[in-house]
Amino acid sequence: MEEKITRLYDSELDIMLIVWDAGQPVSSTYILERLKGKRRWALATLMTVLSRLCAKGYLACEKQGRYNLYHAVLAEDKYKAFEGKSVLEKLYGNSFQKLVASLYNGKAINEDDLSGLQEFLDNLKKEG
Repeated sequence: MEEKITRLYDSELDIMLIVWDAGQPVSSTYILERLKGKRRWALATLMTVLSRLCAKGYLACEKQGRYNLYHAVLAEDKYKAFEGKSVLEKLYGNSFQKLVASLYNGKAINEDDLSGLQEFLDNLKKEG
């Protein structure tokens, strides 16, 4: 896949998270089973979204006997880095401090999280 990453729709992301989590090629039946409780899709709907993800270059499909197996072409960490950067730019003007302040003020993170973040940042400084 050319390194042109675009934002996934929530439905596409749900599928990609399942495929990434599996760590190996999976069938549409496997994906449909893991979508239960999250999405109420017929197999035909799933197949449409899988086809779209293949066309976008996020998934590859390999025929194995009577089954199609899907595996990720784009690594999970690359997509997460893209999305994280996008959110930081769009919502927080590229300010990591504003992002953390927003999460803290919204009670999405707590003092323990901040301590862990500080430790992470200190380790980055030591390595760099």
